[in-house]
Amino acid sequence: MSILENVHGHQDLVELNREQRLQLCEEIRAFLVSNISKTGGHLASNLGVVELSVALETVFNTENDRLVFDVGHQSYVHKMLTGRQADFNTLRQFGGMAGFPKPSESHTDAFVAGHASSSVSIALGMARARTIQKQDYQVIALIGDGAATGGMAFEGLSDASVSNEPLVVVLNDNEMSIDHNVGGMAFHLRKLRAKPRYITMKRRYKRVLDRIPGGKALYRISSRIKNRIRQMLIPANIFESMGFTYLGPVDGHDTEQLIELFHNAKSMQEPVLIHVVTQKGRGFKPAEDNPKKFHGVGVFNAQTGETPTSDKPTFSQTFGDEMIRLAAENSKVCAITAAMPAGTGLLNFMNRFPQRTFDVGIAEEHAVSMAGGLAKQGMIPVVALYSTFLQRSYDMILQDICMLHLHVVIAVDRAGLVGEDGETHHGVFDVGFLRHAPGLRILCPGSCEELSKMLRWSVLYYDGPVAVRYPRGGDGAYQGSAWLMDGSSAVGKHRSGDDVTLITYGSTVNYVMDAAEQLEEKGVRASVLRMMSVKPLPVDELMESVKEGTPICVVEEVCEGCGIKEALAWELQKRGFKSKIYGIDLGGDYITHGSLQSLRKACKIDAQSIVNYVMEERSCEN
Repeated sequence: MSILENVHGHQDLVELNREQRLQLCEEIRAFLVSNISKTGGHLASNLGVVELSVALETVFNTENDRLVFDVGHQSYVHKMLTGRQADFNTLRQFGGMAGFPKPSESHTDAFVAGHASSSVSIALGMARARTIQKQDYQVIALIGDGAATGGMAFEGLSDASVSNEPLVVVLNDNEMSIDHNVGGMAFHLRKLRAKPRYITMKRRYKRVLDRIPGGKALYRISSRIKNRIRQMLIPANIFESMGFTYLGPVDGHDTEQLIELFHNAKSMQEPVLIHVVTQKGRGFKPAEDNPKKFHGVGVFNAQTGETPTSDKPTFSQTFGDEMIRLAAENSKVCAITAAMPAGTGLLNFMNRFPQRTFDVGIAEEHAVSMAGGLAKQGMIPVVALYSTFLQRSYDMILQDICMLHLHVVIAVDRAGLVGEDGETHHGVFDVGFLRHAPGLRILCPGSCEELSKMLRWSVLYYDGPVAVRYPRGGDGAYQGSAWLMDGSSAVGKHRSGDDVTLITYGSTVNYVMDAAEQLEEKGVRASVLRMMSVKPLPVDELMESVKEGTPICVVEEVCEGCGIKEALAWELQKRGFKSKIYGIDLGGDYITHGSLQSLRKACKIDAQSIVNYVMEERSCEN
């Protein structure tokens, strides 16, 4: 008899016994592998938190208690245990269940979570709100050891530790984020894992005293004396030094031990940090052997773990290959990544040039400021960050890079829509906030070949700050490059026509070209111009390619207000260029999850929507 299909919330879990919980964990793992093999998603991280999630949902009632995830890709088991098993066939699909916590999807999702290191800060805010409003619920922050490398995690821990707020921080330590963790925190956790685990003896001691008259009081007194002696004789770990009551390290796959520990932490009424050690990918051998591959995976064979392969180069791979060539030519070239050497295409670079590769952990602000220091002293740093995570380093770009006009290259990966990861991961704001930075050039390659040329120009031929933004995945229909190595060409002309001019940038040119072909079938001749630079805007070059009076439609895969349409219109007006300018973007709201095709259609920025928009504007003109 299946246990999982009869579990829909906290009350169902409370009624299970030890043997039923063991069976439940087995069923959860089988369910995860079966379902994610069909939809894709974050597998290894969720396989690693099965027992941990069962214990949390058994002790705490997330209908009322607030469980705050950090990053949130490990929330699948939580979703299964809170009534959403039937929705897993829609995981990360347009209109379906999100791959991250989403309060609009379920009240048991306490907060949105897609970026790292914020859980303790959010949880502390909730705990303080509870105290001020005199309400009764528990607050738990679940943070991974990877997220704990981020500076904001330390800010939250520092404040929470002295807050006196009843708060439980669960540190899920699997020695990985996406790649293996680096830095001082990772080293500290390794030392803690290596210490003798006295927690079992401590539990037995408490159990014995609980059975005798006055035992509980004796336990409290002896614990205080023991802790004082231990603090005098043995250096405290970082969490105890901050002020947390530290419990652990504890086996994160022992559900019964976790349940008892969580009950103890719940009764302490103070800031408690529980250090839980788990194995990423546990229970599915391909994921255990290669947790990096199965961190975020597409469709795969549920029996063998095999995934479809493609020989098509991606922008990230192209970036990594060109970086190796550049570093081989120039000893000043170095690379910085924030916990994503594989995702950004720098893994081979790291293996080839380990002394010139710096993985700083989940610390984008530090990555950019450190790049400033490298550049100031004569190196040529290239910082590879996903667009959505680059947002964290906005102040550092302004203050530590552009103010001194330093030669730092920012490789902006995953620019534009990224698909199934949804709101927290789309790279749709970077054009807007990067254009604010004085002196920063922003280049937008339309193909992998062009990315190589732009990166080479940025590293070897330019002497100031430059961002090169490119999308997830590989080339579309457009091949080749219009970029000249002297940087003199900033506009590519892909199609000629006198009825309307479509202006775009980056790989968006692919579906803009499709729209132009469809317009031709309707008797509308469209020019297609592609800007290779969005800062500075190539206004003079555009004016040479646009017949004055011809309507201009700017197509951008960015959110409303984050593009170049208004700036371009202003620049043309200043020059007295008389053409009507309108534009298409993703709109003014956050973009949900789904395939790129479904999202572009929903946002009315796909080829057919562009055609409809142009035809509607033409009808209004007539």
